[in-house]
Amino acid sequence: MSFDFDIIIVGSGPGGYVASIRAAQLGMKVACIEKESSLGGTCLNVGCIPSKALLNSSEKFIEFKNNGAEHGIKVGKPELDLSKLMQRKEKIVKQLTNGIGFLFKKNKITHLTGTVSFLDKQNIIIKSSKEEKKLTAKYFIIATGSSSMDIQNVIVDEEKIITSTGALSLSKVPKTMLVIGGGYIGLEMGSVWSRLGTKVTIVETLDHIVPTMDREIALQFMKSLEKQGLEFKLSQKVISAKIKSNKVEVEIESIKDKKQIKEKYGVVLVAVGRKPNIDNLNLDTIGLKLNEKKSIIVNKEFKTNIQNIYAIGDVVSGPMLAHKAEEEGTACVEIINGQKTIVNYDAIPAIVYTNPEVASVGKTEEQLKNLKIEYKVGKFPFMANGRALTTSMSEGFVKILADKKTDSILGAHIIGYDAGQLIAEIVTTIEFGGSSEDIARICHAHPTTSEAIKEAALNVDGRSIHI
Repeated sequence: MSFDFDIIIVGSGPGGYVASIRAAQLGMKVACIEKESSLGGTCLNVGCIPSKALLNSSEKFIEFKNNGAEHGIKVGKPELDLSKLMQRKEKIVKQLTNGIGFLFKKNKITHLTGTVSFLDKQNIIIKSSKEEKKLTAKYFIIATGSSSMDIQNVIVDEEKIITSTGALSLSKVPKTMLVIGGGYIGLEMGSVWSRLGTKVTIVETLDHIVPTMDREIALQFMKSLEKQGLEFKLSQKVISAKIKSNKVEVEIESIKDKKQIKEKYGVVLVAVGRKPNIDNLNLDTIGLKLNEKKSIIVNKEFKTNIQNIYAIGDVVSGPMLAHKAEEEGTACVEIINGQKTIVNYDAIPAIVYTNPEVASVGKTEEQLKNLKIEYKVGKFPFMANGRALTTSMSEGFVKILADKKTDSILGAHIIGYDAGQLIAEIVTTIEFGGSSEDIARICHAHPTTSEAIKEAALNVDGRSIHI
């Protein structure tokens, strides 16, 4: 049987576009189908990239506002030009999405726009505003990503009640904002608008923020955010949110005693998690199996129960992270082409891009205790790091968890400035089966914040030099 393409990839987010390029490199005839007008998926258009642009701009704003005098720099009161800030964000997004288009042309990848529906395991229908056509392929990879989860009795209009998408494009700084959900997205977006002048309150059903995070780090993290002016309502949940007189009236209930209160906010941000984008793919008809969370079930080779259909990224189980999707996209295509690629999920870092940043990889202390794995802990504070002190960014610490018997690194957690960059060294060590002793024996340049990694590794055996 002849096919229109060797492989069709549905979705052009980090998983989809990386898979497309790798497939083309391996000599496959590739098509990538994206329902939106621009490439890059949620991450590049309304996720990772624009949010980091706003985080960086707002960080600079608050730095000029609060810390200039400490460095002997005298400036007038900084004024915010929100329109200019948003223009910078859009410019960065456009540059990167256009860049993917260039890479598609370079690698001779066919880019099609429209929504996809499976007719059977080798035939799909693509529908766009202009046309509808049928295509065939030997293999398919579903990489359609995820979207914000809804809350009962909270109707999003992306103006007063918003998701992360709306939070990236507000036309003015709201006086007050309620963030529903104390996870990565809510804390990042809450930080942006708090720095720009909004009074931000975060409501979380659990008794702590970021439930997947090491508990000690999470505690320190919340204290730091509170110092910056963010307010937390823990063990509470939102019952309803209604727009009244240009405000959002929110009903909040205590998890413990069921007491309810009503409060009004300028804007409410819904950030309670994300769900796989599988609607309209017609997966039921072709018999593709999902789990209870509506994620596509795949084996270790990313293969679904249908032999030639694969899935990667946010539509399958695991953390919904762009870099995880990229690794899966590369591995999936290489496996299809007969290679023995694997993804080491113990070496997938996770980062919250606030200030301080929080970065982690591997197991938390709580997980190790539940698994009854004996471990050692090494810590080092940035307050004792020369480079951190010179940059006025000395908050936080590094924490390394190592196996008590073998010294192999089981997990690492960092809270501090640039933690997202620093975690890479530990990720690399884990990937190569290294130990805390390996890191301790590596020469780290002085003065750098990376020395805190070395000192934490030394501290695993109680021989840190600078504390």
